[in-house]
Amino acid sequence: MTEKPEHNSGTGRSDFSREIASKEARKLKAQRHSTLGVWFGLGMMGLIGWSVVVPTLLGAALGIWLDKHQPGNHSWTLAFLVGGLVIGCFNAWQWVARQERAIREEQENSDE
Repeated sequence: MTEKPEHNSGTGRSDFSREIASKEARKLKAQRHSTLGVWFGLGMMGLIGWSVVVPTLLGAALGIWLDKHQPGNHSWTLAFLVGGLVIGCFNAWQWVARQERAIREEQENSDE
């Protein structure tokens, strides 16, 4: 005797076949995004690095210019270098948080 799978009342598909379809969709989506892999990660590290380096260098350049034109007891270069570093780190942190939110939202939407 063979047993027929139970069907949902309105859909005509069994729980088992819906589960298989869901797993297949997840695997296909993972395969589409797998090409991003290593190169995507390296690119993101570079992007985050530049988002810290550029404000730091701009701060140092402004500090050097101020030290030449407005010499004083303290170093403008050091002050603006640290300021640029703080701004760059904040900038990178905001970007990573935004990307993490987008990934989380995408995962939540794909689970539905």
